[in-house]
Amino acid sequence: MNDTIRRLLALFLPSAGVGVLACLIAFALVQQDLRQGAADPQHELAEDAVAVLDTGASPASLVTGPRVDIATSLDPFVAVYDPSGAVLATNGILDGRPPVPPAGVLATAAVAGMDTVTWQPRAGVRSAIVVLRWSGGTVLVGRSLRRVEEMVSKIQGLALTGAATLVVLAAIACVIAARLWPRTKPRAADPGGPPGS
Repeated sequence: MNDTIRRLLALFLPSAGVGVLACLIAFALVQQDLRQGAADPQHELAEDAVAVLDTGASPASLVTGPRVDIATSLDPFVAVYDPSGAVLATNGILDGRPPVPPAGVLATAAVAGMDTVTWQPRAGVRSAIVVLRWSGGTVLVGRSLRRVEEMVSKIQGLALTGAATLVVLAAIACVIAARLWPRTKPRAADPGGPPGS
């Protein structure tokens, strides 16, 4: 391997690696921010629902308005459960039935006071749900993750494009730098030979 190629690799590998790593970190941070923020509105709605229910309001009073098909709608939905997990009232519907998350989700919220999970009741249907405890059971508020996942997919594409662009630019810059690098001339042998010869 000649000196030019060694210099090229010495310049290219670290710069391309740092560029790709920066794109990956940026994507991870944005993805986590979007995903964590996806549950914020549900948390607020669930806290409001608990406050209303704990004053003695009926569960049915929380779910007025049109039904929310959680397979297709981006609107949030509310479901109120009794301590056994039976649905007391809901405006959400999936395949013609009220939404019922895994029993462990309601049980965790009943003990810990809250549970926040991504729920996939069937293929192609994913919701960010927040479940809070109230005096008569638990309240679930959920919302589709479809828009968040679409945004994450777009950002992933941008991050990959950015990483590829940085690699190409790093390669071009490193080729130019390697060609401009001062060449060291080999030292000429001493024509006089060793002293005393």
